[in-house]
Amino acid sequence: MNQAPRRQPKHRDAQRGRQDKPAAERTAPLLDRSVKRRNGERPDERVPVVLESKASDGYALIDSGDGEKLERYGPYRIVRPDAQALWPRTLPAKDWQGADAIFTGDTDEDGMGRWRFPKTPLGETWPMRLMDVDFHGRFTAFRHVGVFPEQMAHWDWMQAQIRAAKRPLKVLNLFGYTGVASLIAAAAGAEVTHVDASKKAIGWARENQALAKLDSAPIRWICDDAMKFIAREEKRGNTYDIILTDPPKFGRGPSGEIWQLFDHLPLMLDICRDILSPDARGLVLTAYSIRASFFSIHELMRETMRGAGGVVESGELILRESEGGRALSTSLFSRWVPA
Repeated sequence: MNQAPRRQPKHRDAQRGRQDKPAAERTAPLLDRSVKRRNGERPDERVPVVLESKASDGYALIDSGDGEKLERYGPYRIVRPDAQALWPRTLPAKDWQGADAIFTGDTDEDGMGRWRFPKTPLGETWPMRLMDVDFHGRFTAFRHVGVFPEQMAHWDWMQAQIRAAKRPLKVLNLFGYTGVASLIAAAAGAEVTHVDASKKAIGWARENQALAKLDSAPIRWICDDAMKFIAREEKRGNTYDIILTDPPKFGRGPSGEIWQLFDHLPLMLDICRDILSPDARGLVLTAYSIRASFFSIHELMRETMRGAGGVVESGELILRESEGGRALSTSLFSRWVPA
């Protein structure tokens, strides 16, 4: 069997990592600012909400079970671990064994491993297309492939908001990774600011921009610590109509800034609220691999948006098998939208 070489640890952005850090690191403040005490009524709520991303020519969850999932990314069938697939597989073993790429190694969300190519060696990247935007799929040492297709449920909503607006909306994509969401927003007509702490991820995003033929699109690619960036935007008085944020559970910024989701998420959302425009269309939070109910981020979002009106809807993002029809949960989310 052919195997891809080991790469240096790289999470879904440079701020992804393990949680087994010293207590001093977990509690260190990122900014000289506290969470504001908000007044007024909390927004209305819709819970639980389950957002499902539909299969397309570019992606499908084919089958899952026994702690793994079989997916189609463009032309390739890929097997990766997924601890939530507790049930037995639907398809016979030969369908799984016929995959083009299989990730082996640590089954933790951020665990390192290697790719095995049963048929023929594959390069690190391959062309992909979702929602009419071209980009590179990418085999990484942390089982990720350069895109999170369950996020298409958010991207569909975002695309509809941008297209319905009578002006170019300003979109801020925090922890933006390889830039697929940023490119979809720009292709729909938005002015986009993309922030990620990883120079490598920013480089991948620029490669995707070229592949998508969106070189002239109004996208700012910014390599920076997300918290420091939004704090500066608050001081400058800059605002955004849509903010997407997909923070890791633990991470480090480009200058060694330490991020812990449970310690720092309340302040991050608080600042995000203050940089929403008066005519904002939404604030979207997605959370992966955390030991919490969606109610944790739901109630936090409602407190953050106290006095702003609108609705907070929270729940899970899922993918549904094309064969067995079972739903595989991928992440938690909470989204504030105006009334």
